[in-house]
Amino acid sequence: MTVSSVAELLKSDLFLQEVAVKGWVRTFRSNRFIALNDGSTINNIQCVVDFENTDEELLRRITTGAAVSIKGTLVESQGKGQSVEIQVSELEILGDSNPDEYPIQPKKHSMEFLRENAHLRVRTNTFSAVMRVRSALSFAVHKYFQENGFNYVNTPIITGSDAEGAGEMFRVSTFEANKAPLTEEGEIDYSQDFFGKETNLTVSGQLEAETYAMALGKVYTFGPTFRAENSNTTRHLAEFWMIEPEVAFMDLDGNMDLSEDFIKSVLAYVLENCKDDLAFLDQRFAKEESQKPQAQRSEMGLLEKLRFVVDNNFKRVSYTEAIDILRNSKPNKKKKFQFPINEWGADLQSEHERFLVEKHFKCPVILFDYPASIKAFYMRLNDDGKTVRAMDVLFPGIGEIVGGSQREERLDVLKEKINAMGIEEKELWWYLDLRKFGTAVHSGFGLGFERLVQFATGMGNIRDVIPFPRTPQNAEF
Repeated sequence: MTVSSVAELLKSDLFLQEVAVKGWVRTFRSNRFIALNDGSTINNIQCVVDFENTDEELLRRITTGAAVSIKGTLVESQGKGQSVEIQVSELEILGDSNPDEYPIQPKKHSMEFLRENAHLRVRTNTFSAVMRVRSALSFAVHKYFQENGFNYVNTPIITGSDAEGAGEMFRVSTFEANKAPLTEEGEIDYSQDFFGKETNLTVSGQLEAETYAMALGKVYTFGPTFRAENSNTTRHLAEFWMIEPEVAFMDLDGNMDLSEDFIKSVLAYVLENCKDDLAFLDQRFAKEESQKPQAQRSEMGLLEKLRFVVDNNFKRVSYTEAIDILRNSKPNKKKKFQFPINEWGADLQSEHERFLVEKHFKCPVILFDYPASIKAFYMRLNDDGKTVRAMDVLFPGIGEIVGGSQREERLDVLKEKINAMGIEEKELWWYLDLRKFGTAVHSGFGLGFERLVQFATGMGNIRDVIPFPRTPQNAEF
C-alpha cells in the first residue's frame, strides 16, 4: 500500500478507503487519540485507536516523539478541528521515545531552550512552519532569477579578498596552532600555507559575481557567507546565506527596480504557497506583540505586513533627505535616539532606519546616494565627489534588508579609491582587469536571506530562522 503524507490525507476525499501514513506522535490522549505529524504540513491528522482491542504494552509505547506507522480507514471526523481522521487497523512503533527523556513535550518552551535543542526544535509547530517557509522562499529566489534570465553562479567560499573592507573574517589555514612558520620580520609566513597566501571564509560573493556578470550579463549567487563579528544581537549570525545578483549595463535606478520587484515576487510566492504556515505564524506574531509595551508593538499583523510590502510601491529617498527628516524628528530633538543625528555624513543605525519606515513613511523605503566615506570602495562615485551610487532597502521591524550599488566602472577612479583605503592593487588585479577590458556600467545588491526569512515569518530573533545558528561562543551541532 502506498504511504500517503499527512498533507495529502487532510485534503483527500478517499472516504472509507484504506490508507497508510508514517510520522511522529505529537500527543496521545485518552489512550485513544493520536495526533500524528510527518512534517508535510503544520496540521496533524487524528488517528483513532481501538484501545480495547490493542495490546497494553503497545499503547504504552505511543508517546510524544515516537515514530509510528499506521494503516487504517479514512473517515469523516466526528470531532472538532479536523475534517478527516483515520480509524486505525494496524499500528507499528518504528522508533520509541522515552517520555522521561524527550525534551520537546507538548507544552510551551522558551526560545532559548529550543535553541539548546536545535536538533529537535523543528518538531514543534513554530519551527516546522518557519523551516517550510524558509524552503519555499529559497525556491522562490531561484524561480525568480531563472524566469528572468539570470545565470546561477557558485562563487568561492574560500577567498583571499575582503569584499566589505571590514576585516571581520574567519581565517582558513592548515597551520597547526602555535606552530606556524614565521618570516624574518616575525610575521606568519603564509607562502608556506596550503594556498600559498592568507585566505579566509568569504563575506560576500559580489566581487567574483561581477566578473561573471561582465560575461554572462545577468547572474546571481545564493550561498553561505561568514562574518567574524562579535555580536550577540537578534540581527546577527556568524554564518548566514546571501543572495547577490549582478547585472551588466544596469544603473542604480535599474538596481532599485530589480530589488523591489524581486522582494515583492518572493513574498507573493510564500503568501500563495504557505497559507497554513503563515496563518499559524500570524497568530503567533499577534500573541508575541500583545505581550510587548504598547509603544513597541507592530501596527500591522504579519500577513498584513507581507501584503503591504507586496501591494505598495517602495518610497525612494536620498540619504540627504533622510538625514534632514531624522535631524528634525521628535525622537532626535527629544534625545530618544541612542545615536543622535547631528550632521550629514552620519552612518544610519537600525533605530534610524526603522523610524523612517515605521513612523515617518509607513512603507518600505529605498535610501540612495550615501556619503562615500561610509560605503565600500567598489561603489560608483557621483559627480559631486562626496556621495556614491549606493542604495539600501529598509523594511519594518528589521531596518536594512538589502544593500547594493552601481559599481565603479572607471579604472582611474577605482584605483584612486583602492589606494585611498590602503588596499594593494595587486590583491585586486583581476577585479581591476574588468575595468580595463570592456568596462561598462553594472550594478547589483546583496540580501541577507535570514533577514528575509525573519520578515516573512515574524520571528524576533535571527537565530530562529536558520537550522543551526552559528554565533559567538556557539557552534553546537
